[in-house]
Amino acid sequence: MYRFLLTPRWLGFHVLVLALIPAFVFLGRWQLGRFEEKSAARTLITANLNSAPVPLPTLDKVGGSVPNAVKFRPVTVQGSYDPAHELVVRRRTQNSVVGFYVITPLTTSGGTVLVNRGWVPAGATADSPPQVPPAPTGEVTVTGRLRPAETEDTTGIRNRSGLPPGQILLINTTDIGKTLSYPLYGGFVELTAQQPQTGAAPDPVPTPDTGDGGGLNLAYAVQWWLFIGVAVGGWFLLIRREAQDLQTAAARTSGTSGEPVSTQKAVIRQPTEAEG
Repeated sequence: MYRFLLTPRWLGFHVLVLALIPAFVFLGRWQLGRFEEKSAARTLITANLNSAPVPLPTLDKVGGSVPNAVKFRPVTVQGSYDPAHELVVRRRTQNSVVGFYVITPLTTSGGTVLVNRGWVPAGATADSPPQVPPAPTGEVTVTGRLRPAETEDTTGIRNRSGLPPGQILLINTTDIGKTLSYPLYGGFVELTAQQPQTGAAPDPVPTPDTGDGGGLNLAYAVQWWLFIGVAVGGWFLLIRREAQDLQTAAARTSGTSGEPVSTQKAVIRQPTEAEG
């Protein structure tokens, strides 16, 4: 009855099912790995955001780099702004409106750090300079989130030249440092508070969204593994249905009783008087 399982059509179906099982296992494990990565990143970022502010030199140095392990850690730094070398960063969206980030160097006793003072809306055209509230004069104390230098890989933004003067696409301290006469810290500071406070100022950059911690990836992982059961269950269901169809066809060919022809009783016709 089950010899049909060795036909070419069914052998191809067996190969397909056996190939799908490890594929679903792999896809489920990949989604689980993504969940673990996102969950760990969310935990780290949340812990960093909730940390107490520390002096900038504790986590960064001139000519250094900021590892992801301390990304978004609150820092404090004292110095004076250098508005002559202020820059604006194009294509930055806030509250669904495209605008610019305002990057102003802050000169300290230990070096200069770039400070993202906040966001301003775009001008009349993409190349028009935006209206930027001036940086405060004199010494200020800045508190903000420490950020690594931006790159094309970390932002997905493709850098290019030929922009209007004072405009950039990436907050890359190495590239910006080449245009300045003083060395820069490796990262930059995203301003959250400033003393003394000023009247007009760019809109603060919102606290980063830590996301769902990869919950959707976990759901996808479970979904892929459930597909294994669907594939195997469908496999056995089709085998059983094929076997039942063959059994029914065999029964019809052997008679309504379902018995083989050789076992049925022969019908003997009685001769008539004329034939007698």
